[in-house]
Amino acid sequence: MTDLIDDVDTTGDDTLASRALGLLLTIGGAIGLFSAARLIIEKVNYLQDLADGKPGSTSCDINPIVGCGKVINTDQASAFGFPNPIIGVAGFAIVVVIGVLVLARVTLPRFVWLGLQLGVIFGIAFVTWLQYQSIYDIHGLCPYCMVVWTIMIPIFVWVTARNLRAYAPDNPVSRIVTEWTLLINILWYVAVISAIWFQFGSDLWA
Repeated sequence: MTDLIDDVDTTGDDTLASRALGLLLTIGGAIGLFSAARLIIEKVNYLQDLADGKPGSTSCDINPIVGCGKVINTDQASAFGFPNPIIGVAGFAIVVVIGVLVLARVTLPRFVWLGLQLGVIFGIAFVTWLQYQSIYDIHGLCPYCMVVWTIMIPIFVWVTARNLRAYAPDNPVSRIVTEWTLLINILWYVAVISAIWFQFGSDLWA
């Protein structure tokens, strides 16, 4: 336990790779934070409309399939009994802080990286579940949610690649992930886009 707390990562990441990760965490985290915050605002406005006796609507309602309104008031949108974006605001704020520290070349303790790894594992698992629910159960796509999906995938892939490279460099899985990081990310995007297209097709623009 002491090792986890006190052991500082001194693996000496390549400067360019480290800065790229720092930029991803900072910019990606900021985009995710903004999107989550916007979803909270949309939720409040939606509930206010209902309280005023108006049909609930959001500013990001584009068509019957693409829009926040169809998703924002479902059970899945409050999976833990409170709005999901609250988790996003807290999580992405931490991601931004870590990204800024990485850009500032602050050497972070191992427990920070392991904590971030646990966080992105939870994040990608939650996002994947929400993707499935949106595409196949709710049959609606929330634009701000999709921004979070888009950001969460590379954050998970690159953080995982970094930690595998730092802490398990000789593992065969580590070599695959670290050497094919970009391809893994692209294929992941292709899989999600394909699922959306095969489910909705041209109705996305109806």
